[in-house]
Amino acid sequence: MKYVLVTGGVVSGLGKGVTASSIGVVLKACGLRVTSIKIDPYLNTDAGTMSPFEHGEVFVLDDGGEVDLDLGNYERFLDIKLTCDNNITTGKIYQVVPHITDAIQEWIEHVAVIPVDGKEGPADVCVIELGGTIGATVYSKNNGNGILDAGDIESMPFIEALGQFSYRVGPGNFCLVHVSLVPVLNVVGEQKTKPTQHSVRGLRGLGLTPNILACRSAKVLEENVKEKLSQFCHVPAANIITLNDVTNIWHIPLLLRDQKAHEAILKVLNLQRVAREPKLEEWMNRAKLCDALHDPVRIAMVGKYTGLSDSYLSVLKALLHASVACRKKLVVDWVPSTDLEENTAKEAPDAYNAAWNLLKGADGILVPGGFGDRGVQGKILAAKYARENNVPYLGICLGMQIAVIDFARSVMNLWDANSTEFDPDTRTPCVVFMPEGSKTHMGGTMRLGSRRTYFHVTDCKSVKLYGNVSYVDERHRHRYEVNPDMVAEFESAGLAFVGKDETGKRMEIIELPAHPYFVGVQFHPEFKSRPGQPSALFSGLIAASCGQLDALLQNPSHLNKPIKAKISSNGVFSPKVYQNGHQKGHTHKPANNLVNGNYYSNDWFHLRSPLRREV
Repeated sequence: MKYVLVTGGVVSGLGKGVTASSIGVVLKACGLRVTSIKIDPYLNTDAGTMSPFEHGEVFVLDDGGEVDLDLGNYERFLDIKLTCDNNITTGKIYQVVPHITDAIQEWIEHVAVIPVDGKEGPADVCVIELGGTIGATVYSKNNGNGILDAGDIESMPFIEALGQFSYRVGPGNFCLVHVSLVPVLNVVGEQKTKPTQHSVRGLRGLGLTPNILACRSAKVLEENVKEKLSQFCHVPAANIITLNDVTNIWHIPLLLRDQKAHEAILKVLNLQRVAREPKLEEWMNRAKLCDALHDPVRIAMVGKYTGLSDSYLSVLKALLHASVACRKKLVVDWVPSTDLEENTAKEAPDAYNAAWNLLKGADGILVPGGFGDRGVQGKILAAKYARENNVPYLGICLGMQIAVIDFARSVMNLWDANSTEFDPDTRTPCVVFMPEGSKTHMGGTMRLGSRRTYFHVTDCKSVKLYGNVSYVDERHRHRYEVNPDMVAEFESAGLAFVGKDETGKRMEIIELPAHPYFVGVQFHPEFKSRPGQPSALFSGLIAASCGQLDALLQNPSHLNKPIKAKISSNGVFSPKVYQNGHQKGHTHKPANNLVNGNYYSNDWFHLRSPLRREV
């Protein structure tokens, strides 16, 4: 087994996760089998009970593991299925002491040989990402002198263990890639190497020597800067890679390939004779296609964590995968669900009007999963607006449950209908607590992981989008479900439960047959979406939002076909453009105010939020 360790220095948020994933993509393109491990040095055993505002989304694996969102990046980039053991935390390790550094090394060796790509036998290379920051420089307020900080204190046992591990597996089996920052000060306009020098010095002082430097910078590193880093960090200039700003993150593996990063890694790991030149044609075509898309599709994301996009990272990625497959430029309108409520109309009318303007201007509406009663009424209003105005709607987990509540109230005239999560004493509990759940223990007590959903209606949008299969396996994370005692009443009123669990008593998928696209699911389809294999239900939402649903229902498999480059005569990638920017029959007005959007250079979508007050 060969190991590639990815560490980060100077500051957090440099993109270690994307770098680790991209290294895996390039090595996989060289014909090697790759697995991944993420080390999170926090005391929690998993990410399940951590606040989305502090830690981003909780990513759910097939085995029910609630893990760091970086494992979602690994799965999406490498198209693999990881287990909860691929996420090591201090909380897990400290349950196994006596000798913590030995326990860490044994855990890594055990997990590294577990196949994650559907094939038998261990992978060739295990890419390990160490969370936290090593070797930051803290500047004194008194004299401005730099004081070298060894890094996050909670990372120390893992750093020591990895130092021992590199010696234990020996030369030729361990490669360390250190991601660092080379900033440019506006005053002088010069790329500064000192932060990276300090970071590498701290890393070496802790017993780890980098083989490759991956330097984050706004622009490509100048040659004299590379030479300086090589001299003072003791890394060959050929092993210093620039990770400059790109238009979308699918360019990162291409950056690594173009700078021969794979050759440097393969040389350190003695794999030159085993691996081939990386084949990344389809990956390159998809990255170019993302840059070339201009025809927008506008999706309103209605949630309670809209202040931090990482809280819904997998949902965003699934929307992107589907948008690219439909040849549309994704525009996400962030709508805080509390701003749609009547209380906001009285307290902050500007925020209320801005939120409703965004909702009404969207081509489609998505209500993602969540917990707690804050903003629930706003989500119910969003589902009601989509239902009454024939706007394409996708509700995920809680988004399905609030759609059921709205249907009970507005269509069935059950005005006191509610979920027992929000009103334990409601007289019409249309959403109830699952009997196998726990109301006292919050961590790991939900219905988690991959579960099978059987289709009970063959002529519905969902089954057609999934390719007319009899069942699907999707990942779950919930404590509440649609009240099975009310299902017959709902169905007689026109709500179709087209997908159910193996018992037939747990509702998994709802549809409104007469609506252009109104779908709710108890599971989380975003967790299994891939760049080359977009989620069926997200594809349906995007297609319905831009007038392509009928064509997609007739041939859903075309979204999974490899993307082939089409270059126009002027050398620019040219996507297919429809008349007036949309296919014929598109009833929603096209978005025309992208100038108000914020464009993020490390992603390829626009994010807009209405005027908000602090909550």
